[in-house]
Amino acid sequence: MRVWILLCALLLSPASRAAPPTILVLGDSLSSGYGIEVRDGWVNLLAQRLRTQGYPHVVVNASVSGETTAGGRTRLPGLLERQQPAVVILELGANDGLRGLPYTEMRANLAAMIRAAQHAGARVLLVGIRIPSNYGPEYSRRFHAVYAELAREFQLPYVPFLLDGVALTPGLMQADGLHPRAAAQPRLLENVWSHLLPLLAPATTEPVAATQVTE
Repeated sequence: MRVWILLCALLLSPASRAAPPTILVLGDSLSSGYGIEVRDGWVNLLAQRLRTQGYPHVVVNASVSGETTAGGRTRLPGLLERQQPAVVILELGANDGLRGLPYTEMRANLAAMIRAAQHAGARVLLVGIRIPSNYGPEYSRRFHAVYAELAREFQLPYVPFLLDGVALTPGLMQADGLHPRAAAQPRLLENVWSHLLPLLAPATTEPVAATQVTE
């Protein structure tokens, strides 16, 4: 009888329960909350929405201001090993474009990250970005086309432009013209949400938490 009681206690202990699935957000300043309170950023708003809608997911924000695709490619293997995410939201490339780095290198880095995430068993949501045309219309066009090309190649859902409805809307961008204000963050979440939703498991009533990771 004692053995049975101990076995039941072990099976019902918190440690024996399956860990909630993790959503890993790997991005740059657009996802790290640059210039605003982290709690107001779209990633934290995502965690709040998941909680209110009954999803069990833990949101880990590993975004770093100034991050390039090369930096993300370097950091991702360790993050995959530690976090073991069910979903990876990949929002990188803006800093490559602003620095005028070759879009072919950006494409190669993003492709490598997608392969690594998929190999680790994660589903990937690719988030696209645009850069101003003053970098040259051909470069800007090819830069943006990378996201659609990768989405087709790897059969991924993708967000065509994270700042859609924000970038050219008066009052929604910070003074630098590059980063959205807190008031714009709900729109960023909406831009991501419809593409993320199919990757989520059926809703439950378990709580969700948002974690900011500092690398």
